[in-house]
Amino acid sequence: MTYSEVENVTGYIGNFKVTIRKKARYVDEKECNACGDCVKVCPSCTPDEYQMGFSTRKGIYIPFPQAVPSSYLIDMKTCLGNNPIACAKCQEVCEKKCIDFDAKDEVVTVDVGAIIVAVGNDVYDPTELDEYGYRSYENVITSMEFERLICAGGPTEGHFIRPSDRTRPKSIGFIQCVGSRSKKRGNPYCSNICCMNTIKDTVLLKDHYPDTDVKVFYMDIRAFGKGFEDLYMKSKDEGVHYVRGLPGEVEENPETGNLIVTVENTTTGKIEKHELELLVLSVGLLPRKDSDVVRQLLTLSRTSDGFLMESHPKLKPVDAPTRGVFLAGCAEAPKDVKDSVTQASAAAARANVILASDKLTVEAITAHIDPDLCKYCGLCVKVCPYKAITPTDRKKKIAPQVIEAACAGCGTCGAECPFDSISMRHFTDAQIYAQIDAILDTNSQDKVVVFACNWCSYAGGDFAGISRLQYPVSNRLIRTMCSGRVKDEFVLYAFRKGAPVVLVSGCHFADCHYIDANRQTQLRVEKLWDKLEKNGIRPERLQLEWISAAEGQKFAVVMKAVEELRQKVTAEEIEHTKEVLAPKPKKKPVEEAASSA
Repeated sequence: MTYSEVENVTGYIGNFKVTIRKKARYVDEKECNACGDCVKVCPSCTPDEYQMGFSTRKGIYIPFPQAVPSSYLIDMKTCLGNNPIACAKCQEVCEKKCIDFDAKDEVVTVDVGAIIVAVGNDVYDPTELDEYGYRSYENVITSMEFERLICAGGPTEGHFIRPSDRTRPKSIGFIQCVGSRSKKRGNPYCSNICCMNTIKDTVLLKDHYPDTDVKVFYMDIRAFGKGFEDLYMKSKDEGVHYVRGLPGEVEENPETGNLIVTVENTTTGKIEKHELELLVLSVGLLPRKDSDVVRQLLTLSRTSDGFLMESHPKLKPVDAPTRGVFLAGCAEAPKDVKDSVTQASAAAARANVILASDKLTVEAITAHIDPDLCKYCGLCVKVCPYKAITPTDRKKKIAPQVIEAACAGCGTCGAECPFDSISMRHFTDAQIYAQIDAILDTNSQDKVVVFACNWCSYAGGDFAGISRLQYPVSNRLIRTMCSGRVKDEFVLYAFRKGAPVVLVSGCHFADCHYIDANRQTQLRVEKLWDKLEKNGIRPERLQLEWISAAEGQKFAVVMKAVEELRQKVTAEEIEHTKEVLAPKPKKKPVEEAASSA
């Protein structure tokens, strides 16, 4: 379904319902034979997005060559033939009568077993980098605009020209990492494709126009793929001059339109000026602006750079945290064609595993709700990041139920339930209490109880160990699937047993493997800090830290800081904590009656 968009997604792995809006094309795609008679009479003109604004298109058009279906559609924003009809010339000349100005959007619902997210990427707009003069100087263009100018299907039919005077430029410069690898302006990450895209463009220029003087300004060249280094060396052998250093200023010669580029060559240590007829900004890749809509529909996670996060970078590189959803291409991270094809093949294979199965096997870590203990409060429904718990109805006394195919076993619902009606298969309350007992059974004042999430903090501790990093031995880790599994009572129980310090640790906010379950951790710990302070207990004895699987160094630093805090906790403080947090004995029925009287 082309020219369509997803409006809603419900259900779970193997049983998704997807609502799709098929936008009105105003041209019957089955009848249209793309003869082009309508285009000849259309009086409306607008910049062609596909050609990066270097040419125009009509109000009725084919979006790009090889578009599917190969039929025209009408852009109602520029068309003069609707509300009211002031033109309709295309409709008059269409012999097949396939144009209908009264066409409406169509909403369809389809049942699917798996979903592949391949929303692509956007490209960085370098306008904010005013030192490069993009949009100020006509002969400063982006790498995307360069591709259209040199393409045989472009606005100049492959005859490469510069925009200002439509002459072939004899000297061309490329500036690398525009919008990439910069924390202040742009993005801190490497966009992966820019170096090799520029190298490919320089080879293409030299093949077509050997007399062209080509210069590349760069920080460092990242030619890491198969055959990439060979292409880099070929570019150098053909006479492309590589200058190690990014320009600090670009000025225009008003008489010739040439550009004066000032750059510090870090190889020679000198300030150089280069006069160029055309300057190309090698712009980086960005997450799609509208990917947030897809992310919310499918309850997906994002990494700190804004791209969609996979379930596990090594074990499940194409699986999304939501089961039955898979990622492909630049939706997950910047990548070239080869990597995109590889990931797309993997995503298709993973989806086919689901489609080829009548039943699915899930890990035995899902939640279970006891309807006899449930009070229909609905808190579990609100905090579940996967929407894996059906809504409750207090009036009809309908208890929520866990959709096990959708449940990932994070345990957030079990920690949030105030009535202990939710139990987890594995990582049960009894198992965690038993671990606390074992840790604090002897010399409790010398131990630090650490609740560490399976994916990040626990893995970070493991990474610190295999890296031979030194840190105190006082910490005792209790592994949970997610920091959201740590309920209030676990922390309070540890303090009652004599723990001097308790540390709760999980994934960074943007990297939670259970979408946003660690947000509940933050709220729960903040409430505990208030409760400890009201009871005269230092809140800092309960620590909260976000440690990723790659931060073994941070894990060691945190453990050293926690150990320093433990040494400052006195025996009197521990005894006071035990006393004020001790559970109050329940009153006998006679005592309750007497007190009420």
